[in-house]
Amino acid sequence: MRKINFTRVLVFSVHSWLGLISGIFLLLLGLSGSALVFLKEIDQMINADLLHVSPKGQVLPLDTIYRKIGKQHPNLTGIAWLNPDAGTEEAYEFRLYRNDGKISTYDLGMMSINPYSGAILRDGNLKDFNPSFMHWILQFHWSFQLGLPGLFLATVFGITMLLSTATGLIIYRKYIWKVFTFQVKMKWKNWRTISSDLHRIVGVWALFFNVIIFFTGFWMNKFAFDPGYWKKQTVSAPVNVLSAQSADQLLRTARNAMPDLVPRNIYLPTQAEKLFRISGTLKNQSPFFYNGNSVAIDPGTGLVTSMDRLSEKGLWEKTEASFFPLHAGTFGGTPVKALYVIIGLLPGLLSITGALLWWRKVKKRYS
Repeated sequence: MRKINFTRVLVFSVHSWLGLISGIFLLLLGLSGSALVFLKEIDQMINADLLHVSPKGQVLPLDTIYRKIGKQHPNLTGIAWLNPDAGTEEAYEFRLYRNDGKISTYDLGMMSINPYSGAILRDGNLKDFNPSFMHWILQFHWSFQLGLPGLFLATVFGITMLLSTATGLIIYRKYIWKVFTFQVKMKWKNWRTISSDLHRIVGVWALFFNVIIFFTGFWMNKFAFDPGYWKKQTVSAPVNVLSAQSADQLLRTARNAMPDLVPRNIYLPTQAEKLFRISGTLKNQSPFFYNGNSVAIDPGTGLVTSMDRLSEKGLWEKTEASFFPLHAGTFGGTPVKALYVIIGLLPGLLSITGALLWWRKVKKRYS
């Protein structure tokens, strides 16, 4: 009589149920993540006529645009200028942080502005296809468009995928070297052998990447487990309190304080307790590190309150600064991004083949 390995049975059961419970969501996360690798390129291609501006005259002062946004949206928790490195023919892109007091909505907006005329080119909420389908996908990837519960769910699925990867490693541990050395061949006999071999081979090859993608995704969104964050989201944003200082002067002060900083994001405060902040990379900084350097200024006094340099931080903080590039594939050029598109599709493929294997097992049991 064949001896039953109860540990293996338990591990296989855990692996199967993790995949079944989270499979459809992992498929959606993978598809949306793959699309987001080329978010900027696709968005600019789809909206080329809208986002391409003709240089006419001088660029408007940042302060003028800042106050225009504040007047257009009088209840913001903050504004982020997303492309301070925009070219002369690119519209300025701004993220609008709002809070309607409902945990059922992740209240983010966006606005694109012609920097020469100040004309608003698009303006809307990321929960709508308009103003941008690609930015709708971005918010879907964060929260399935289900607000804070969706954000919590997406974060939990990061953990389930890590557990699924760990249990899969135990199940297929004897095949790892064989797969890497191409000793395991695909059997194309029928859908059963195809799904089984695909699940085994793709799972092994995707092992390293899945750990990176899902751990970094979980870590960057772990604030979804913070009760304090949920509580803050139940309070609607008050009326804007814009900076008493000119945004242009604040930007000059920040640049003078850290001349070697290449700004990637500029945060414009709309509430009294918030600071003006620029963050980004330093010249000649490795592309494996995203931001980690910043200058914060009190918008009331115009004085620098803090400066952070990644080179002066500890090992863990430097490691954290690499999470976004590793998660999104921004550390390389088009070949790396293309690889990330493929990587993003692998969890979905594994969920499909895993479901087929489960169905085969159930069908066999009751046949």
